[in-house]
Amino acid sequence: MTPAMETEDIARKLGLPFQADIDDSTVETALLMRLPLAFARNNLLLPLREEEGALIAAAGDPANLLALDELQGVFAMPVRAVAVPGKAVLEAINRLYGRISGSAQEVVEELEGVELSAIATEFNEPKDLLDLTDEAPVIRLLNSILFQAVKERASDIHIEPFERELEVRFRIDGILYKMLEPPKVVQEALISRVKIMSGLNIAEKRLPQDGRLRVIVAGRDVDIRVSIIPTFFGERVVLRLLDKQRGVISLANIGLSENNVIAMERLLSRSNGIILVTGPTGSGKTTTLYAALNRVNSPEKNIITIEDPVEYQLKGVGQIQVNPKIDLTFAHGLRSILRQDPDIIMVGEIRDVETAEIAMQASLTGHLVLSTLHTNDAATAVTRLIDMGIEPFMVASSLAAVMAQRLVRVICPHCREEYKPEREYPGITLPTVLYRGRGCEKCFNLGTMGRIGIYEFLPIDGELVSMIIRQAPAGAIKEYAVSRGMKTLREDGLAKAAAGITTIEEVLRVTQEDYADLPL
Repeated sequence: MTPAMETEDIARKLGLPFQADIDDSTVETALLMRLPLAFARNNLLLPLREEEGALIAAAGDPANLLALDELQGVFAMPVRAVAVPGKAVLEAINRLYGRISGSAQEVVEELEGVELSAIATEFNEPKDLLDLTDEAPVIRLLNSILFQAVKERASDIHIEPFERELEVRFRIDGILYKMLEPPKVVQEALISRVKIMSGLNIAEKRLPQDGRLRVIVAGRDVDIRVSIIPTFFGERVVLRLLDKQRGVISLANIGLSENNVIAMERLLSRSNGIILVTGPTGSGKTTTLYAALNRVNSPEKNIITIEDPVEYQLKGVGQIQVNPKIDLTFAHGLRSILRQDPDIIMVGEIRDVETAEIAMQASLTGHLVLSTLHTNDAATAVTRLIDMGIEPFMVASSLAAVMAQRLVRVICPHCREEYKPEREYPGITLPTVLYRGRGCEKCFNLGTMGRIGIYEFLPIDGELVSMIIRQAPAGAIKEYAVSRGMKTLREDGLAKAAAGITTIEEVLRVTQEDYADLPL
């Protein structure tokens, strides 16, 4: 019997109404202000609304009559319980209390006139940031910045010192937004707090430092990579947020078309060859590789990766993190991996000719190799490998496919609207109806929510093998691939814009490098 069925069974025995989930729109948030978060969590109780002089409350443990009596005392009115599975109650508590918690800007306002106290020097087991409300001002400021970043789906936090001000910016869906300006006086204390939490040397202010910390925000476990560099006006901090609960996305959900998913799965069933994913930094290449590994991961396969850094843990996969300090580079790690009898190898990035040669040789000796390369499109990856010093015959015989990609912002589904395009774009045929996001509370008035990939998939066939050996230019390779049905990045993006997934402006923005002659 599932937990939900058990709760429903208890509700039936107690004569209570049952519901499987909590609709946030039915909750009167003013009631939450009167109930401490710790009490709500510990007892799995969430006030929903007042009705006919009684408090309607969701109860994850409806048999806990003592807690219901205490709730009645807090609100000084009768309580009518509705049985809801405990997991659903806890998720709603985290979600709703998160919305009413103070923002980072409110904490900044509280700092005015407050003398900065000594910063705590220990941060052992992570606490949930929703619980940390009575800490010293600078600690509360950093907690609020982290909390707000997670709440608004930020991937990075930038803390940037200038001559007379300190700025905090969030990167949301690939775009940086200025969020707040704390007082310049808190700069040293705020950065010291980051160092303490991530185990860095607070006395070292002349050299770059890298660290890691872990926090829990509204029940979500978040890993944060920390980078600190010295600048003219003080140390600059960038925090990269990795939400552990997000998990690995499947191939079908990253934006690949149905045909490309089938082609990719066919390639992943091979026992040898190398599959390259290309694109600039931040284009989602690692996510694509993880999706591919997740698709082929099974007890029958020995899969080993070498990454810089390991972003997500994959169950059943041996993952190695590069460490240049002890000379554990991609090339050295790859040599060791080959002695571990692997079936599939994932190399985080091909950065030099040594790594490229070892990866190519591994793919020729009975291993399927997945890796990434920094090029703008799929065809250029072929010529890049040859330019690095790899022999054309080795590239031709080992390369199975190249997939170039970018990330585009997805239109918020809650405020998406149709419109008729008012301008023309040279060389592009637009549909009669396009879509955009108005901006609403759910997307924080951005009009977008999340990102999805656009792709250019280039499988290597017999003719391409001949072209690679002849060292044909990238333009000729691309022209041949398009004649064989390959969709370019822009064409794939325009198809997604026509389907209402993204906007035409977003597609043109992320593909402008490949079409510099076309105006935006």
